[in-house]
Amino acid sequence: MTDVLGVLIIARNGDRTEYYQDPVTYESSYTESTALGVVQSHQLGSFLRSTYMSSSSPSYIANMKTDLVDTHEVHVHAKAGGEGAVIFDSAVALLQGLFPPNPDNKIVLANETTVIAPLGGYQYVPIETVDPGNDRSLEPWVDCPAFEQHIAKVYSSSEFKATAKAAGPFFGAVRDYVFGRPTTLENAWNIYDYISTGHSHNKTYAHRLLPTLVEQARGFADFHENAIFSDKHVGGIGNLAGRTILHTVLNSLQRIAFNGDPLQFLLVETSYQPFISLFHMLEMIKENPELAGIPNYASALAFELRRGPPPEDRDFVRIKFKNGTRGDFETYHAFGHKSDIAATEFIYRIENYAITSQKQWAAACSSGLTDDWVHNSSQNAISSTVFAILAAVFLFGMFILSKFIKNARAKAQNSRIRLADDEVSQFHLLQSQYPDYGTLSNVGPGIVPVLTNCHFLFLVHDRTSSLSPLP
Repeated sequence: MTDVLGVLIIARNGDRTEYYQDPVTYESSYTESTALGVVQSHQLGSFLRSTYMSSSSPSYIANMKTDLVDTHEVHVHAKAGGEGAVIFDSAVALLQGLFPPNPDNKIVLANETTVIAPLGGYQYVPIETVDPGNDRSLEPWVDCPAFEQHIAKVYSSSEFKATAKAAGPFFGAVRDYVFGRPTTLENAWNIYDYISTGHSHNKTYAHRLLPTLVEQARGFADFHENAIFSDKHVGGIGNLAGRTILHTVLNSLQRIAFNGDPLQFLLVETSYQPFISLFHMLEMIKENPELAGIPNYASALAFELRRGPPPEDRDFVRIKFKNGTRGDFETYHAFGHKSDIAATEFIYRIENYAITSQKQWAAACSSGLTDDWVHNSSQNAISSTVFAILAAVFLFGMFILSKFIKNARAKAQNSRIRLADDEVSQFHLLQSQYPDYGTLSNVGPGIVPVLTNCHFLFLVHDRTSSLSPLP
């Protein structure tokens, strides 16, 4: 028997309305939660509570507070990109099942009044939303040029073309049920999502739909998404969804292992894409090919950190997967192991493929691009450099010009002819106090005659005593 020190849960959202994704860019449409979807997520939360917070469970986390949530022990992240509203709703519903209302969630006021939280002690667990504009860990494939190039390579591959040819009869049969939507293998995800959504929510549509079309659509959608969100190489761009979430997986395991960190339960509520990539990266599909596809609504992937049995003092990682709301967790093994893998080996074998920052994501999304893309990027870089140089030259020229003007004004000030005495004082002398030099004709206003060596000099009187500094 091994003790569970803590767990990371990656959960998929519950049922929702139709959700369109562009086959080339994976830009997506708006969608909303359904009552069925939040019930599915609530059921998953109740299941996780019975698994990890019940003392009778073999996976019980012994030192964790289970009645009232301790936000130091429990952290929750929710994807805020595509399907963001649905994913957030699913996280809330899951937490309602994980930490149900408890009358002990109360406070005693100074006047000795006891106030219980609404709904019989509802527990408000903080949820940290992960916006792809700030953090790409849960939606790295959108706005990624290298990933779009990867999609194009998948569509042009011989395997994809052969499958598209084989799928011809299906797409011919389904055309009457999708109302103008493109019936191609490239659009397989949207065909399946439309059919399955109508089959679940529209009674008339469900009665008209041929029984086998839903299963066939699911098979081609599984093929499509498995090809897009996987790669032959662990660190390939196709595994981008797994590589960005991997940092959260490894970091949480390290935090749980550290005795000084209170974290024991981390929930990541997200969409289906990271599941596919992680199954490939951890080599779980080699032994379990049925994992190569889209996980069902409210599926959960668990990474348990366990302490080995005595005299073993190492920590081990056990991986479990639950596909949808039915059934129990099933244990899977990574990298061909037949049992739990040592945490140190697990981290060592996968950590170099994790993308840990926005800078690394940007580098991954710009590597391996076509010459045209690189050429355009180079042209942009050159343009920026030229602009910076011209700006620097302009500023330097302005500095030199200001110096020149300042020096010219100072030189003009020094070369001005001045009276022997104070000009201002002389100007304000009474008319009767001026020396009598006789009368001089044709002298305009503002001209002061000065007699020097029997010659007249005409000075324009300047009331400015000094130059003002340049701004």
